[in-house]
Amino acid sequence: MDSPFFDAQAADLDRLSEQGRRRSLAKRVGVDFASNDYLGLAASPELADAAKEAISRGVPVGSGGSRLLRGNHPEHEILATEAAAHFGSESALYFSSGFAANGALLAALPQRGDLVVYDELIHASAHDGMRLGRAEFVPARHNDPEAFERAITNWRNSGGTGRTWIAVETLYSMDGDRAPLTDLADIATRHEAILLLDEAHATGVFGPAGRGLAAHLEGAPNVITLRTCGKALGCEGALVCGPEVVTDFLINRARGFIFSTAPSPLMASCVRTALKLSADDGLRDALRVRIATAEQALGFSTGSQIMPVVLGEEARTMAVAAKLQRAGFDVRGIRPPTVPEGSSRLRLSLTLNASQNEIKALCESLAHILETQEPACLATS
Repeated sequence: MDSPFFDAQAADLDRLSEQGRRRSLAKRVGVDFASNDYLGLAASPELADAAKEAISRGVPVGSGGSRLLRGNHPEHEILATEAAAHFGSESALYFSSGFAANGALLAALPQRGDLVVYDELIHASAHDGMRLGRAEFVPARHNDPEAFERAITNWRNSGGTGRTWIAVETLYSMDGDRAPLTDLADIATRHEAILLLDEAHATGVFGPAGRGLAAHLEGAPNVITLRTCGKALGCEGALVCGPEVVTDFLINRARGFIFSTAPSPLMASCVRTALKLSADDGLRDALRVRIATAEQALGFSTGSQIMPVVLGEEARTMAVAAKLQRAGFDVRGIRPPTVPEGSSRLRLSLTLNASQNEIKALCESLAHILETQEPACLATS
């Protein structure tokens, strides 16, 4: 029902409709090529059993309050200890979501007089955190180490005296490409900078025992990693890993942690099990086989489980996605502002929820749709 109290919001929605960008919630349809459940753990019997076992031990579903009040539960503490040991960090802190963790990190840690240099394609949550913080922040060209170094050097030359921070994703969610971590780590060393590494899409999928693309950097005194639990780990929440002074500071100064109801203790218990399950190299081997199947069928590779089919035009992208959904494949179209103008795409997410035969069938269906609609446009961004 229309309301005169929300005429500005209604007008904005009308503009989105005119632009073909008005969104709505859609049901799950067909075979999963849209989720981030890369290891297929979300609906696994192992996690279901873990939840049942935790409930049988009396672990509550809700926390009842913030961690600094009565919301702190032994499951939170045990998870932090086990996560730090698993990833090789000095400490870990559990947040309710990756969005909340990113926002808290960038709002609280960089101080007034500091500079944050961030990759231009970094997660939206990082942008929100930086806007809430006190430090200056500037973008660097995507995956361009020289742009990061240049930004730091220019800032120093203009009188900047604070700490510098380098914020990137290790694996980018829309392109499936990796950050140049070795080069960025060298830059951080030269400039005594701190690395903020968002491992959201790499945790569980890459690295020894699924410890991510930054596993070799974890434990360094200038490295902080963020590891979401709602993607390959199949649960909810996020873990911030790094020096103990970092997690202690977040407990004392991060408003997104202090004033938020603590994550479910039951979910914390499930994450503990997910960490053990994700250490199984057999799951990653099975995922790599699926990735290779898709690469062969599509004719390109991103080197990851995220394979964007860039079609450019928004209308065409959404039309192709709709046809694939009707054919029984849950493929979603991604368009601006999530991705840059002119780069609308189908984001093919490869998970253990789809078999090799289903991947082949999807690729055949996609090729047929593109051939009968317009000349095929298969290209990674």
